[in-house]
This record gives sequence, structure tokens and C-alpha cells, in this order.
Amino acid sequence: MFDLVISGGTLVDGTGAPRTRADVGLNAGRVAAVGDLSAASAGRRVDATGRIVAPGFVDIHTHSDWTILSDGRAQSAVRQGVTAQIIGNCGMSTAPMPAARAADIRTTTNVVDPDPAVRVSWTDLPGYAAAVEAVGTALNLAPLIGHVTLRVAAAGTVGGAATPEARAAMVRLLDEALEAGSPGLSTGLMYPPAMYADRAELDALAATVARHDRLFAVHMRNYNDRMVEAVEEAITVARATGCRLQISHMAVTGRRNWGKVPRALELVDQARRDGIDVAQDIYPYIAGSANLSQLLPEWAQADGVPAIVARLSDPAQRRRIIEDWREILFFGWDEVEVALVDPGMEADLGRTVDQVAAARGADPGETALDLIRDTENRVMMVAYGRSEDDLLAVLRHEATSIGSDGLAMAPDGPSGAGRPHPRNFGCYPRFLGRYVRDGGLMPLEAAIAMCTSKAADRAGLADRGRLAVGAAGDVVVFDEATILDRATFQAPHQFPVGVETVIVNGVVVVDGGEQLGDRRPGRVLLGASAVR
Repeated sequence: MFDLVISGGTLVDGTGAPRTRADVGLNAGRVAAVGDLSAASAGRRVDATGRIVAPGFVDIHTHSDWTILSDGRAQSAVRQGVTAQIIGNCGMSTAPMPAARAADIRTTTNVVDPDPAVRVSWTDLPGYAAAVEAVGTALNLAPLIGHVTLRVAAAGTVGGAATPEARAAMVRLLDEALEAGSPGLSTGLMYPPAMYADRAELDALAATVARHDRLFAVHMRNYNDRMVEAVEEAITVARATGCRLQISHMAVTGRRNWGKVPRALELVDQARRDGIDVAQDIYPYIAGSANLSQLLPEWAQADGVPAIVARLSDPAQRRRIIEDWREILFFGWDEVEVALVDPGMEADLGRTVDQVAAARGADPGETALDLIRDTENRVMMVAYGRSEDDLLAVLRHEATSIGSDGLAMAPDGPSGAGRPHPRNFGCYPRFLGRYVRDGGLMPLEAAIAMCTSKAADRAGLADRGRLAVGAAGDVVVFDEATILDRATFQAPHQFPVGVETVIVNGVVVVDGGEQLGDRRPGRVLLGASAVR
């Protein structure tokens, strides 16, 4: 007797092996049998005839740390077929959270913290896990520890190289979190104060990760003019420390930089031939999203949000920024759309900075500075200017996993405010529909592996990403002929089509393409059972 049998479907098991006709039986939240289960009794049967049955998608690069506490249904992710997310990326995590630094951490990481109603009730990683499980989550979460958070927790928002004492404090906090079961560390070397980290700091943290055999996910120091040098820096740290390296969202921005991605991938290939464990992730879009202040010169981002806001009220410093932009800005203001603003500024949503400036009768650069200052650094952008050829080169690479760089959102709540990047709602159906089926990029079996086992293996989630006896009961059933994203940049809050059934830890969460009420069978994956 099975709790649930998924019958009649075509199994793509997540390993890259050829598809086969097989049923899948689940008991107690795990895969209990794979094969011909037509004669078996079951509490429920899901008819998957004519459909693909695959492991639930493992999103290796997300930022749902805060939004899952705002709305645990994780609708934008689960409706895509995502059953597990690696959170805490780009250096921004919710732990450690010492009480004396909690306000500074939230301000510094507000780019991924859209709901001020969420209250902090924890100080460490186990406490955060308890907070999530008290709210309940529709999918599984594996939380990385963020370098930005570590640095603020240890030394505040001050810029400059960390002192030996601050470095030691970061290592101690990281050790504690890895001992508690975190799958690794992330850094965001374009975000203050992590952007001030020198080699001594990066090596100390990476060596700690290596000692625990966990993952070091690197949002690099540069994704435009010095992108290749940034890849070299990340690989050099891995070479020196022996850490397992994940290069986050491998892409380059700015038309003048198109074509640099293949060179970066050559560096990855050489490192892999040298025995360095390095890979990368990407989402299938040619536009990114971040806080608008990321475009400021490094000196203008120093010492925390209050200092940034004060700086942008100083005419002399504004002139200096505008002058610096003449040299360093790698795309035009017509390629930058406003994605999130404060209440009362909704007319600016979806407009380019050029368009906002025209409506105000102002200079675009000055308008960008006003947007950052007037929202106290909460304004978000969608930035275009990427190359489809560069994207395809990453998607075809053997060491690539799919990672949305998104947040689990509710389309009708604070977690989905503004006009967020459509990757939050459509990453996986877009990849499987537009690129794999319609574009013929690769066989479906290889694509599913990029969405499942490759990501799970990188994060060390030993029982996720494959449909085999003993694995976690995370399953997605979809129509290969119709799966497709519907979310667009101008109308992002749209769920995909073709994803019919999603099962998390043996519980049906999406049925007939619709999310079932408020089912929250997910959990926070910590401890020896969660990491390899």
C-alpha cells in the first residue's frame, strides 16, 4: 500500500539518463518504488499519462530568506515546479542575526527584504529555521550564510579591509553556522560592506568552507568591464583554499562586454582540468535585477544606507558620481527600468530611468540619484544589455545549473510588490519551454538534470534531485508540449502553464495546475541529513 502513486507517466529521473515509462510510489514522504505499480494499492493515484514525471526542481540560487516569512506559500516558486531552494545567496542571509546588529543587517540587505512586518525573533541559524517552520513553508529551504550579513554582524557597516579581530569573528560565526548544517557560504562582492573584502578575508572564509566540505557561492566583484578578472579572482581563491566554488549567475552586462563569457568559461574549464571543483549557475533571461544603487561608484556605497542617502544630498558628491559615471557606466539609462519604488511613486514603475527623467524634466543621471536617495536605497531596477549568445554559451556548458536568482513571492502581497523580474514566476518553464523544447537547445533529460541533480549535488543535498528509491518525495509532473512561462517584464505576476502537479515531501501542493489551499509540507534542510 502506497500513500501516493504517480502512474502512467514518462519518467525523467534527474540523472540525465534516457526517459522511460515508469510509475513512482511514495510512502512517508519518500520514494518507495519506481517501476510498474499498476496493480499496487494506493491512498491516491495521480494519472500522469502523456506527461513527464521528474524530480522537483532544486533552485540553487534564490533570495527567499525573508519572503518565506512574509508568505510561506511560496507561490511564484512552487507553481514553477520548484520544491527546494538554496537561499542566502549574494552574501545576504538572515543569520547570524545578533540583536545589536539586526537593524543594520536588515537595512544593508533590504534589497531582498520587502516586508517590514516580518519581525526578527532569532539570532542564529537554528533560530531562523525554527521561525520558518513556525510559519510553515510550501517548499524546502537550504540556507547559505551570507558574507554581507557576517561582516555586518562582526564589524558593522564600516568600509575598508576587515581587521584581524573582525576576520576572526566572521570565521567563528561561519564555523558555528556550518556546524549547524548550513550548506555553505555566499558572498556578494558588489555589495557593501563585502565589496571591501581583501584576499586575506576571502581566503579565511573560503578555507573555513573547505574545512567543512561545503559550497562557496560567489557573486563576483564585477559583471561588466572586469568580468573576466572577477572570474580569475574567484578561481584563485578556490585554488588557494580548496573550497568548492559556485560562480553565481555567470553573465556579463553592457554591449561593449559581449563575448567575454566564453573566455570566462575557458577559465572554468581550465580550473576543472586542474582539479578545482568549480561550476556556475544562470537564469534564462537577458536582463538582470538588483538595487539601483549597485550602479554607484564603490566609494559612494561606503558605510551603510544612511551614509549613501546623506551623500546623495550633497551637490558636490553628486557631481563627482555623475562624472565617474561617464567612465564606468556600462549601459544607457534607456536600458534600466524601475522595478520597485516607495508608495506614491507607482507612476515610475516599468519606466526606464530616461522616461522617468523626461517626465520630471530632469537629467537621467540626476534622476537615478534622486530615486536612490528618496527611497532610502529601496529602489530596484531591471537592467538590460546582455547578449543572447553569451547566455546560450552558459546554458550549454557542462558545469551549469539553473538558478532563478529570484524570491518566492505572493503576487498579491508585499513579497511581490512593484514589477519584479519575471524570473521569479517563470524561470524553469521558460528554460524548458522556450529554450529546450522550442529552441532545441539540448535533450530534455539533460535539461532536467540541470534543474535537479546538478543543483542538488552542488549544494550537497544528498536525497534531492533524483527520483530513486529512498529519495525525498519531491516530484513535478508537467506537459512537455505546453510548459511555458507567461510572466513578462511589464506584467510579471503571471504563473506559468503546463506544470500540473507538484509534490513536496510526499504531499501534493499543486494539483491540476492550481495550488491547493495553504499546504506547507516543506522544511528547512539543516544537519547531516541535509548536506553530503
